[in-house]
Amino acid sequence: CDLQSQISVLQNRIEQLEQLLEENHEIISHIKESVLELTAHAEGQPVLLPYHTPNGSWVLPPENRPSFFSISPQDCQFALGSGGQKPDLQMLAVASVLPFDNQDGGVWKQGFDITYEPHEWDTEPLQVFVVPHSHNDPGWIKTFEKYYADQTQHILNSMVLKLQEDPRRRFIWSEISFFSKWWDNISTQKRAAVRRLVGNGQLEMVTGGWVMPDEANSHYFAMIDQLIEGHQWLEKNIGVTPRSGWAVDPFGHSATMPYLLRRANLTSMLIQRVHYAIKKHFAATHNLEFMWRQTWDPDSSTDIFCHMMPFYSYDVPHTCGPDPKICCQFDFKRLPGGRINCPWKVPPRAITEANVAERGHLLLDQYRKKSKLFRSKVLLVPLGDDFRYDKPQEWDAQFLNYQRLFDFLNAHPSLHVQVPHRAPKGLQPGGAGGPRGAQPGVRPREPSARSGQGLRPTEWPGPSYQSTVPGSGWHGAGASGCGLVLAWPAQDMSQARHSTSWGQDGEARPCPSFSQQLFPPVASPPRSLFPGTRGWGCKARPPLLSTGWAPFPHLVPCVSR
Repeated sequence: CDLQSQISVLQNRIEQLEQLLEENHEIISHIKESVLELTAHAEGQPVLLPYHTPNGSWVLPPENRPSFFSISPQDCQFALGSGGQKPDLQMLAVASVLPFDNQDGGVWKQGFDITYEPHEWDTEPLQVFVVPHSHNDPGWIKTFEKYYADQTQHILNSMVLKLQEDPRRRFIWSEISFFSKWWDNISTQKRAAVRRLVGNGQLEMVTGGWVMPDEANSHYFAMIDQLIEGHQWLEKNIGVTPRSGWAVDPFGHSATMPYLLRRANLTSMLIQRVHYAIKKHFAATHNLEFMWRQTWDPDSSTDIFCHMMPFYSYDVPHTCGPDPKICCQFDFKRLPGGRINCPWKVPPRAITEANVAERGHLLLDQYRKKSKLFRSKVLLVPLGDDFRYDKPQEWDAQFLNYQRLFDFLNAHPSLHVQVPHRAPKGLQPGGAGGPRGAQPGVRPREPSARSGQGLRPTEWPGPSYQSTVPGSGWHGAGASGCGLVLAWPAQDMSQARHSTSWGQDGEARPCPSFSQQLFPPVASPPRSLFPGTRGWGCKARPPLLSTGWAPFPHLVPCVSR
């Protein structure tokens, strides 16, 4: 034992010495480089050398080489044109006039009181889309492995079982890192069931990145890499390409992300964590849904439809309407006897034949008030939170109680509200063409050996396409987007946009005079990042929207109230 202990001590010491030796070699290498620079610039400015701190560590000076390569003036000429629709809002201008105060708005603390007239929906019923979701952080309080073992694997296992119990049920998923790990541990039969759920519109992959990335500090190279990673995995294993973005938890939203999503051929996106003063301003002016455009874009080719959630958070108390005390009563995981309850001291009640009318009217009042913040009479209501639906009991509590509420609301035309489970009139079944992606009611493409490579060009059937109605299996012509266009300031991506353009044949065409050291051309565009595009000028119009339990709606056509 003594001998083994001595050997272990010696091995640890050798490892420490090897590490110190490696660090010393690195320091010596930097010193040699500095000496060479001093020799080359003996007559110029002094060069900073590594220095030794009192605590015994070495500090290396920052690199004096430029972080970005220079760009010729003609590279930015495309942004000087006068063509295209002028933006209705410019975020820099909005931010400059807002007081960013913190006035008490009543039940909606960060907002204001909302009122409506009872007959506002007599001629056009309110359409409500409830979107069950579960946000799974790959890194937060627990490790990735611990989250997966404790919660995520149970969420996904229950998802397969519970969605198959009723074809009206819907669910969305965004974090492919977790989904990939789960996929590697399930049977062939369960994988086939997942593909069926995706094919009939019950399960939708949103954004499709490896994670839901931070947008404030991440370099866009990293944002692109994780998006490619997730999209290629989905293409290879399930045969789908996401159509909608879902970003409920990044702390702030960069203009880079909508640009990347648009180039990845997503047609819509959702954001949540925006300063409350901005949310309040957008809500008061009915601008919570807009076409997000880059400031440097002269022709709207970067436009993507964006839905900004109006309230404090993405949990159930803050998504059904402005009053969290009431909305919390419709989070049926918080039924009495569970591990969590409502902070407002009014618990949920199971929906029964005796109380469904009273409960239905109370919930409808919140839906109507929330809808007053938007230009259309189509309402998105997320239903979830962090690591939700990890127990079968929660699936049953949420879906069964909400289904009773939906059945009541649909059965009373005098309420002028719809939570339909079929396509609206006027849409035609079938529908050819369109961006590559999972079309509800259509079986996903079979994954192939080549699909994981993600390096071959794709086809685009034409400048317009047939849009899908999620969860219905019906297709209809794309509807025009709203007139509001929001230009959010973005300086970094103006270079990336102009670095390379893709021809119809998938050939990379570097733009003139642009530094190929920063953006080297490649043989063909990544398939999963640029699916279904035709050059940079490709425009996709927002499609129509309808269903009750719905995957994230693929855009609401903006119309005047």
